[in-house]
Amino acid sequence: MLDEGEMFWDEVVNGNKQKSAAKTVLIVYAHQSAGSFNAAIKDAAVDVLKKQDCNVLVSDLYEMKFKATATKEDITEAVKNPEHFCYGEETMLAWQEGRLASDIVEEHKKLKEADIVIFQFPMYWFSVPAIMKGWMDRVFTLGFAYTSEKRYSAGIFREKKAMLSFTTGSHETMFSSNGINGDINVTLWPVQNGVLNYCGFQVLAPQVFWAPTHLSAEDRDSLLKDWRTRLQGLLSEVPLSFPPVDSFDEVEGFQLKPEVHEKQADSPFGLTVGHHLEKPLPPHSQMKAGV
Repeated sequence: MLDEGEMFWDEVVNGNKQKSAAKTVLIVYAHQSAGSFNAAIKDAAVDVLKKQDCNVLVSDLYEMKFKATATKEDITEAVKNPEHFCYGEETMLAWQEGRLASDIVEEHKKLKEADIVIFQFPMYWFSVPAIMKGWMDRVFTLGFAYTSEKRYSAGIFREKKAMLSFTTGSHETMFSSNGINGDINVTLWPVQNGVLNYCGFQVLAPQVFWAPTHLSAEDRDSLLKDWRTRLQGLLSEVPLSFPPVDSFDEVEGFQLKPEVHEKQADSPFGLTVGHHLEKPLPPHSQMKAGV
């Protein structure tokens, strides 16, 4: 039996363990209307994750009137080379010297704290809305989010996870390999590989809400129920597969190493959507983990 002193310290120790185990989730949200289905998806995520004792942060980009353009105004003092302004180099120096605009600094703080980042948005022109692309352009600062040495599997955010959660205007059949919009795996590659994986994130499978405006209220509720179910296990999900940086030979211009080619030789499919090796694309590789 524990005496009162032992019980006190047991509560302190166990309480600290629980706090240290708590995860922080950042939701970067881009929709203009609080009455939208995207808002309902975001609200469901906040609710379910908080019930799992997660610390949930939300960057509501339209509500924040987040600046989408990457300009010299993102630096609080004079730029180093005003005659030939190079955004990446100038903002890296500003980050190192504490001269970045306050809205970028605030988002950096959230990113540092986050274990998982969820990007919630309606698909615009087969990609993210401009305000969310601007968030990526400005917040994923050179030096803070990536360098030429720290990218992909060696990336700065390799201990963090990220995922896309979005609505479409088109039906799922239209984003098939035979559909008019083309294969959704190809559509997802630029953001999931070229932004998230590039920065080192472990990329979770996307949550796609197909054409909710064409569905009944009951069907939309069913989609939200499925999302809530997934969120229950989101923290332990296995990420999508991407080739690690050591699969490429820097001396040969970052080409796939011969042994990687040889290993893939008997496969009927390419390695990834981008590294297809002139073979059929691996099915569902940007939609499901473990394929």
